[in-house]
Amino acid sequence: MIKPAQKKSSRGRTPLGEPNPVDVHVGNRIRLRRTLLGMSQERLASLLGLTFQQVQKYERGMNRVGASRLWDISKVLEAPINFFYEDMDKVVANQSPRMFNSVENSSFSLNEDDEEYISDPMQKKETIELVKAYYKIPNRKAAKYLYDLIIAMSKTSYNNSEE
Repeated sequence: MIKPAQKKSSRGRTPLGEPNPVDVHVGNRIRLRRTLLGMSQERLASLLGLTFQQVQKYERGMNRVGASRLWDISKVLEAPINFFYEDMDKVVANQSPRMFNSVENSSFSLNEDDEEYISDPMQKKETIELVKAYYKIPNRKAAKYLYDLIIAMSKTSYNNSEE
């Protein structure tokens, strides 16, 4: 007797079967926080009672992070739960499973060229390297002056911006 092919659950996936962008964002934030703490995937996995492969899957968004697991991750990485959702642009937020299943949103576009699309600067290698370098400055008073300078410069607008 031939059994009919079982349909794989698409919970949380995009209509094309890809990992949900919200899950990918949360995974990226887990990786960001772990990296900023200088923690390996193996160490995080050990502290959570998981394999490092499971941590990899979470960080890539391949596996969804459940509420209780996110709670544990937030405690181990010493970050509030909302940290994992911060800096999520509207294009990503509008791709939650609820949005894909909503009849009202059937005309939703996944076009990354939308004006609202903003890449997350916290995912850039430059940002991570900058933060790591800042915390390696042995003179913490000098580091604070540098921090104050950067904040002041970011609030200054120039008429002729040069790159």
